[in-house]
Amino acid sequence: MTGIEASRQVIDLVRANEDSARHGRGCSPDTIARAEREPGLTFPPSYRLLVEEFGTWDVAPTEFLGVHQTEAAGDVLLGSVTETLDARADVDMPPELMVVLLDDVWSFAVLDTSQPDEDGEYPVFAWNPGVLDGGLMEKIADSLGEFALKECQQNLS
Repeated sequence: MTGIEASRQVIDLVRANEDSARHGRGCSPDTIARAEREPGLTFPPSYRLLVEEFGTWDVAPTEFLGVHQTEAAGDVLLGSVTETLDARADVDMPPELMVVLLDDVWSFAVLDTSQPDEDGEYPVFAWNPGVLDGGLMEKIADSLGEFALKECQQNLS
C-alpha cells in the first residue's frame, strides 16, 4: 500500500468515526507552502493530503500534529511547524527531521526528509534526544500515511 492510499483510508476512517475522532478544517495550499518554508522541509504526499484535508487530527489517544492556527496564537503555524522548530532549538534535533507526533514512549515521531523513496515519501522514525548517534531509535513506518493508518485502526478497534 502506498502512503497516499493509506492517507485516503485515514480520511475515510476519521470521517466515519466523527464521534471518536476529531479534526480541523484543513489547510490551503498557501498555508501548506508557508508550513514547508518556515522549517525548510517539504511535506511528503501522504502528509500533505492529510494536512490539506484536516489541518490537524486525532483519534484518541493519538494526536497528530498537522498544521493549524488558533486565535490566541495569531499568525503562528502550530503543530508540526512549531514542534519541529522548537525541537531544533531546544534539544538539537537534526534539521532533516520533521516532528509529526509527540509521544510518551519515543519522545518524537519524525519524518526523515533525507531518505525520500520513489514516491517522495519519507520514513517515520522514533527519535529521542537522549539516544546517542543522532537520536534515531527505530523505524516505525515507510510513510506518514501508513503510520497514521496503523495508529487510527488500533485506536478505533
